[in-house]
Amino acid sequence: MAQTDPILAETERLHGFFQSLGAESVEPSLLQPADLLLDLYGEDIRARAYLTPDPLRGDLMLRPDYTVPVVQNHMQAGATAASYTYAGKVFRKQETEIDRANEYIQVGYEIFGAQDSAQADADVFSAMWQALDGLPLRVQTGDMSVLMVAVGGLRTTDERKAALLRHIWRPQRFRFLLERYAGISPQPESRRQLLAIKDPLAHSEHNIGLRSAVEIGDRITRLHRDSQAAPISKTELDLLTGITQLRETYPNILAQLQDFAVDLPAISVAIVRLEKRLEEIEKRGIDTGELMFEASYGRTSMEYYDGFVFGFYDNTGKDFSLIATGGRYDALTRCLGNGSHLPAVGGVVRPDLLVKTRGQV
Repeated sequence: MAQTDPILAETERLHGFFQSLGAESVEPSLLQPADLLLDLYGEDIRARAYLTPDPLRGDLMLRPDYTVPVVQNHMQAGATAASYTYAGKVFRKQETEIDRANEYIQVGYEIFGAQDSAQADADVFSAMWQALDGLPLRVQTGDMSVLMVAVGGLRTTDERKAALLRHIWRPQRFRFLLERYAGISPQPESRRQLLAIKDPLAHSEHNIGLRSAVEIGDRITRLHRDSQAAPISKTELDLLTGITQLRETYPNILAQLQDFAVDLPAISVAIVRLEKRLEEIEKRGIDTGELMFEASYGRTSMEYYDGFVFGFYDNTGKDFSLIATGGRYDALTRCLGNGSHLPAVGGVVRPDLLVKTRGQV
């Protein structure tokens, strides 16, 4: 009798477990529209994506993950409360590390439309915790909304807040903008040149690429308006810097956030959400006292997440492989919903890495 492939056996176990929680099994198309995925993930994924032209459908991409097509299919079918699970291959090119898989199985669990976000966050996190079967893993959590509401509470212009939020997943660019708005960093030379133009319509030689003089004029108007705005205060700069650097267990994190809220009261709403989530996680039998929270967790690798985020890492070897990851992505449903949106949260597991970790214990 042939021995069962342990990865396939683990895939079936995980898939069955999520189905036992009431999730409907779905299988989106292997080929996905490339333009949509490039818009959502950014051009950075192009180097790692398997792209192919189609004479009728345009550029297509072998699915790099399941979440986006599952969200798109659900929103197109009529946005209602639902939960899904899936199990199949995803594809990513590996340009530098030959030993890293360029195709692997992903098993996931997604919840749409739950009105109590704290309960839904805890349900997905607890499901992942149970699915990983008590292995000695390092667990990391975060919450993108803490930094987002902190930016929203700054005493500065809406345009500056929008720019900071747009680059919140790019820490270096975010920091550069923050310091520029605080008057610490000098204006870039290109920006100074545009500000020096008094009448853009009379300077057609300043057209850049496909931008017309009128478009550049609009840009210059915004730059002049920004240059007249008061700088972000040192107090608020220090508060945002402190928030981005938060990394502690939850009891200490809550105490530090309460201190920050004295001078930045906007984050109080994020603190309340965090406390409710912790209560719900505790109800599911998970001790949060030693659970790690990092305010910047997910900023470089989880771009469509906008709330609670988490990752489970192999703690038995030297590579600290990311075995399971997930979080809340309410904004993604709005982006793909054609005018409608739903609260949504989910997570995915790598069965191959789970099998590897189990073999090392």
